[in-house]
Amino acid sequence: MATERELSDFLKSVEKRAFKRSIYHVRDEEAALDIVQDSMMKLAEHYGDKPPNELPMLFQRILSNCTLDWFRRQKTRNALFSNMSDFESASEDGDFDLLETYSFAEGSQQAESAEDSTRRAQTLRQIESEIQELPARQREAFLMRYWEDMDVAETAAAMGCSEGSVKTHCSRAVQALSKALKAKGIQL
Repeated sequence: MATERELSDFLKSVEKRAFKRSIYHVRDEEAALDIVQDSMMKLAEHYGDKPPNELPMLFQRILSNCTLDWFRRQKTRNALFSNMSDFESASEDGDFDLLETYSFAEGSQQAESAEDSTRRAQTLRQIESEIQELPARQREAFLMRYWEDMDVAETAAAMGCSEGSVKTHCSRAVQALSKALKAKGIQL
């Protein structure tokens, strides 16, 4: 059984990655914050008594379910209400900036030139943009496998699908990203 301290430490360790994952899915900062907060509350309320080694899988599953619930609510809301702002492009104020949350090792920025820093920032923006263009399931599988560093079995359990589906989604996501980035002249 996880102690309060272990649960708190776990939640602190996953909050930034969970937010990044959510923002990639819903593309709305406030909604992503709500989803992460709801997921954390549900984990603490319903599964706080589970062993610490089970918390990561439970949290990933809860986060996925909360994200799906958000999409369902949005679909219902959009079916009931016609809002002209839904058809407008996102303002610059609401954009998520990966570079603001990207943490560098101490001293690494000082050693790189302004040109290298700018080139890296542009590359990261392009990669972020291409990740957002992936279909939802491919994006989810890709982020869990390569951002969250989960293995295939953990990702399959969190997504509620087979391991083969996870491999297919990841493969297609990598191919799509590779093709899109290569077309932009980015070689990784």
